[in-house]
Amino acid sequence: MRILISLFLLLFAPLPAIAQDAAASDEPYIPALIRKAGESQLNDFLWQYRPLIVFADSASDPRFIRQMEFITDRPEPLAARDVVVLTDTDPAASNPLRTQLRPRGFMLVLIGKDGEKYLRKPFPWDVREITRTIDKLPTRQREMREQQGGS
Repeated sequence: MRILISLFLLLFAPLPAIAQDAAASDEPYIPALIRKAGESQLNDFLWQYRPLIVFADSASDPRFIRQMEFITDRPEPLAARDVVVLTDTDPAASNPLRTQLRPRGFMLVLIGKDGEKYLRKPFPWDVREITRTIDKLPTRQREMREQQGGS
């Protein structure tokens, strides 16, 4: 039910405009799918969500902007896979995620529901590539089997 509500909100919210404005101006409003990394810790998502963390040294980094465009253009496949996007564009802030994952410039990191790091990329990836990687994860494989068995 939570996924259905999330999808409903995502379909009717102007995500590209909001995410781009938030990335460009660091305004406090960010949709539920996209959050600032400093607001959460990885343990908050354990066994519930797959954090996709997007690091950059600045919100105006072209790679960061491109990655956020990829995400906001097709949020539905990510929401269907229980992904939450965490953004961090301030290397000077003392964010525990930066300390733990040690990004250099732009970095995309996918963490599984089990807390394992499954993907680290120094360049933007489109949603199709991200979802293909997620669909290969053991936890996601089990979820898909359960969905097929329950249908």
